[in-house]
Parts: sequence; structure tokens; C-alpha cells
Amino acid sequence: MQNFTLLTDALSLSPIMKSILQKIPPFFKSFYFLISLAFLIWMLFFDTNDIISQLKMSQKQRELESAKQYYEDKIIEVKNDREALMNNEELLEKMAREKYLMKKESEDLFIVVEE
Repeated sequence: MQNFTLLTDALSLSPIMKSILQKIPPFFKSFYFLISLAFLIWMLFFDTNDIISQLKMSQKQRELESAKQYYEDKIIEVKNDREALMNNEELLEKMAREKYLMKKESEDLFIVVEE
């Protein structure tokens, strides 16, 4: 308490400020508390891995994981389609005709465009 009195006298604080500072519990004036508070504020707001960056990265991670799940489902779907096409000649011919506009040598192909 004597150090605090010397500090307030050295700073020549007004009586109102002295009464306010005296009402603060000694725990909050402790060196360790102030250093811990400064460290916490630094880590939350000023560090490269601050809380805002962490939230943005976690949101991005959730988006990427959902995209990963979508593409894994698409891969399974394509593998199933490929397996079906490799085992069924009629289905392979149908897909080749519809999707790639293929034809037999003795056929003529007419494409009708609706306007």
C-alpha cells in the first residue's frame, strides 16, 4: 500500500482519481494480473492467429469439408455409371448416341434444334 501511495503522489493525481484507484481491489493492480491481461488482449486481437482469423479459418474449413463430401459422392456416382456402361453394351451405345452424337456408318444423323 505504501508503494501505491508513493506512486499516486509522484503522479500528482487528483483526489477523485486517488479515491477511484483506492477502490480497485489489490488483485487487479497486481503485476501478474496486468501482464496476463495484456497477454490475453494481445492474443485475442493483435496476434497473427487472433480470434477473428481463427473463426474465418474454421468457416473455410467447414466449406472445404462440405465440398470434399460433395466430390466424394460424385466420384462414387461416376464409378457406378462407368461400371454400368462397361457391363452393358446397349447402355453404352445409347449414351454414345445421345451424349456424343455418334452414329453407325450406315446411318444419317439429323439434329433438330428447337427455337
